[in-house]
Amino acid sequence: MIQNSYRKCRSFYQKFRFYCKVNWIKTLYFNFKKFPFETAKKLPVYFYGRVKFTSIKGDIQIEGNIQKGMIGFGQPYELNSAHKGIAEIFILGKLTFKGKFQFGKDCFVFVGEKASCELGNMASMGSNGKIICTEKIVLGDYARFGSEAQIIDTNFHDLIDTQTGEKLQKSAPIFIGNYNFVSNRVSIMKGTQTPNFCTIASNSLCTKDYKSLGEHILIGGIPAKLIRNNISRDWEGEKEQLDDFLTI
Repeated sequence: MIQNSYRKCRSFYQKFRFYCKVNWIKTLYFNFKKFPFETAKKLPVYFYGRVKFTSIKGDIQIEGNIQKGMIGFGQPYELNSAHKGIAEIFILGKLTFKGKFQFGKDCFVFVGEKASCELGNMASMGSNGKIICTEKIVLGDYARFGSEAQIIDTNFHDLIDTQTGEKLQKSAPIFIGNYNFVSNRVSIMKGTQTPNFCTIASNSLCTKDYKSLGEHILIGGIPAKLIRNNISRDWEGEKEQLDDFLTI
């Protein structure tokens, strides 16, 4: 009886601590501003810590079964526990969540006016990450990015061939496959495409289509190249743990 009471008290305390981390003002404002009432009342998007809404006038959609807290922005799922308070959302175009998604602390998300960004089920972006979408970015299911990673589909500035005067392509779509494990400080630049079950080493720079290398590969370097075949994160072994740990 004493043990049962202790468990209940401990569970209540943990839930209380968790809900104290939620930024309820931003959470309520965002959900009821962007979604129909029947969706908004379920509070599918939670914000944790300080976050700036530079703009949320774009089209934001959630596909699949709507659940409470299925999308967390600033979600405390990593080892670090402190927010710097620099998280920012700037959505002018279309942002689609294909299911559950977790942003770590202090992320920056920009979707341009005519751009489309699709984020796969159980994909994630670690703390201090950046998503800058001016044309198209698609992350597959379980495409999980480590801290300080960035996904940018543009050069930002026009570049020219100084001999011919030809203007070079400024942006190109990015497609990240399912079950991609991307380590910390990886830069995914315009035109990058990865196969399913791709692992990307820390501090790598990805700039091209890697799908011809096949699945279950490890790439890395500046620029990234094939390091090893027949390697993958143990997704089946971790799936249950990920679902339990990252679902509210």
